[in-house]
Amino acid sequence: MSFHPACSALDERIARLRQLAHADTRLEGVLLYGSWTLGEADAHSDIEAYLYIQDDHLADFDGPAFLAELAPLQLAYTNMYGILAVVFDDLMRGEFHLTAAGPGIDEVPTWQGMVHLPRPDDAVLLDRTGRLTRAARQLAAFRPPEPVATAQQLTDELTNWTLMLAHVLARGEVARAHALLHTVIAPQQLQLCRLLRDSTAHWLTPSRALEQDLPTIDRHRYVSTTAAARDQDVHTAAHNSWCWSRDLATEAADRWPIHLPHPLHEQISSLLNDRR
Repeated sequence: MSFHPACSALDERIARLRQLAHADTRLEGVLLYGSWTLGEADAHSDIEAYLYIQDDHLADFDGPAFLAELAPLQLAYTNMYGILAVVFDDLMRGEFHLTAAGPGIDEVPTWQGMVHLPRPDDAVLLDRTGRLTRAARQLAAFRPPEPVATAQQLTDELTNWTLMLAHVLARGEVARAHALLHTVIAPQQLQLCRLLRDSTAHWLTPSRALEQDLPTIDRHRYVSTTAAARDQDVHTAAHNSWCWSRDLATEAADRWPIHLPHPLHEQISSLLNDRR
């Protein structure tokens, strides 16, 4: 029975994947992950799965041909992460890991703290041996990040990358600074913010559901760190970003026993203030 009433097309595709997987004896298991497994899928969601292939059939398993049986494909290629990415004819995206069953299923329990499967038996579409179900059930309990070590890591990362941002801006590389600010620094800020707000359910993609997960004041601080790729806009956003990073770091240090390099923080502030 579906518990995703808003995404019938995705439900149907998953049902079809289950059917195809059971009919293909080269597959030992299939495990879904992503928004569907969390009960958060909607009409815009992707289908994401691990296809655990019998070890001796991995080399000759034609992933695009198998997935074309789900629905006609408009695009199929191996993306930058080594994952088979597809686009179906209805514009639904898909990401499929073609993985050797032997070592691949053994790896699943190591995802604890990164992957949460609240309904593991629903996430397992095929399991010929019972190994995958046992492994997936170890991900049923949500495990938030360990706060002290994580806060220390994130405050150090924000310090290091913001210093790089200051140097890049001083060199006049506005586009590079813009990319660094939004693709490297912002996700780590949001993770630290989530850690402080006890809102770590969307840890791996910290911008996901930000509008619902974080207080208004944090959303406003995040918006102040964004900018068009124009010189003065990026400098202002960089200054605002570092102010927010320092505020988050101070809040973390008040809550947990972490070390902040205050003299270095002041030097970074001076570098950024010189260009405002």
